[in-house]
Amino acid sequence: MARRATKQVKEPTLESKLWTAADVLRNAVEAAEYKHIVLNLFFLRFASEKFEEQRQKLIADGKERYIEMKEFYTKDNIFFVPEDARWSKIKANAKQADIAIRIDKALELLEAENPELVGALPSGYFVRLELETSKLGSLVDEIGNIVLPDDEQDIIGRVYEYYLTQFALKEGKGKGEFYTPKTIVKLIVEMIEPFSGKVYDPCCGSGGMFVQSIDFVGHHQGSSRDISIYGQEYTATTYRLAKMNLAIRGISANLGQAPRNTFSADQHKDLKADFIMANPPFNQKKWRAENELVDDPRWDGYEVPPTSNANYGWILHIASKLSQDGVAGFLLANGALSESGTEQLIRKQLIENDLVEAIAILPRNLFYTTDISVTLWILNRNKKARFYRTPGGEMRRLRDRSGQVLFLDLRQKGVPFEKKYVELSDEERTEITGTYHAWQSPNWETEYENVPEYCYSATKEEIASKDYTLVPSRYIEFASQGEAVDYDKRMRELQGELAEVLKREEETRAQVLKVFEELGYGIEL
Repeated sequence: MARRATKQVKEPTLESKLWTAADVLRNAVEAAEYKHIVLNLFFLRFASEKFEEQRQKLIADGKERYIEMKEFYTKDNIFFVPEDARWSKIKANAKQADIAIRIDKALELLEAENPELVGALPSGYFVRLELETSKLGSLVDEIGNIVLPDDEQDIIGRVYEYYLTQFALKEGKGKGEFYTPKTIVKLIVEMIEPFSGKVYDPCCGSGGMFVQSIDFVGHHQGSSRDISIYGQEYTATTYRLAKMNLAIRGISANLGQAPRNTFSADQHKDLKADFIMANPPFNQKKWRAENELVDDPRWDGYEVPPTSNANYGWILHIASKLSQDGVAGFLLANGALSESGTEQLIRKQLIENDLVEAIAILPRNLFYTTDISVTLWILNRNKKARFYRTPGGEMRRLRDRSGQVLFLDLRQKGVPFEKKYVELSDEERTEITGTYHAWQSPNWETEYENVPEYCYSATKEEIASKDYTLVPSRYIEFASQGEAVDYDKRMRELQGELAEVLKREEETRAQVLKVFEELGYGIEL
């Protein structure tokens, strides 16, 4: 008799296990708190496991007498974890009524023993949550039971990215303030190539720009020791998240003494950075008082940015921080390309000062907070011909691009991601960065060409003739003024969007009916 084939049971992915862990908190706290709870617990587990590995290594090497000496851990970039902060002790007491107190104490002890964690971990957070002991204990168990692949350093990045992405997708208003999709960060990093020197992000969020910079250097045979990281963040919880995110990867950074407003309390006043990467808040209103910062040296040589919109405040702040050969890549709302009045005067001066190197308009639906397309700006303090060396030892030459700006229209790029979102594929990023670097090359006349509906190299005189607008479509040739629309594709997109709206409406309706029923006022339909 033939044996019936057994159905293969699909092994749960790491991501599904991570979501199961967070799902323990459903209806117990606001969804916005999930990431803080889970990430802090996961951080404790990771720190303890790395500590225990080093401890066992010391014992195996006959150095047992040193296993409680902090120096034998920190010398290898490993956190020293006091006994009451160790994951084994937390897990053993997960069902005790004082588990929240124990976790808060563990975080406090861990921060006290490791200076790089000062300001990264919350104080008294788990007690304030007032979670049921059973729920918090179950969460500790879930996190403790997740089996990780062998390369913990890479997997920690994967865990962080997963939670940041998932909660960015689910949190609602403001969710994008701390998370820039990795596909965009990679594009910026691959274009400006931060091989060595000082890297700065004036609104660093969770530190994603820095992480990708270090990864980029590593992938090009470089060393993280060649990079010095500086950043600043305004929101306290995001500031702590950035410090955790960097510390867990062993990345040293100067993020200032505390979360502060970059405009009114610049913590790196004398900094001149070789590379700047940023995703400032879009169209920030009332960013300064009417009579505030009017004589600020960051605006020297330019008009004072208006109080109604911070876009040009960010541009001039970034420009002021560039070193002699400094390059910046940052994102802004598209309106900054053509704003009139004071903004136009500032933009004109930036172009006349030959700071603008490239403008790339990005696809729609890249971000979780808005479906509009945004713009990647690249500023370069030195567009003259020069050489630079890659970490692998290769000498590269840049041609003189004085008086030229590269325009890129990337609105037709992107592949589907998370239903209604898109991301740039590896192949697309390679194409885009290849175009940019070919345009910079001494052999640009043979390696680069203007391509209709994609790219165009404009002169400063052309830009001046168009009233200094930086809208790419004013320069890039388009085969047809009318947009060719794939009717079936667009209708299917609308179909999916409408289905999602109706589903949310039905869920809301059911919740309202349930509330009235629980109050004793059931509604007959």
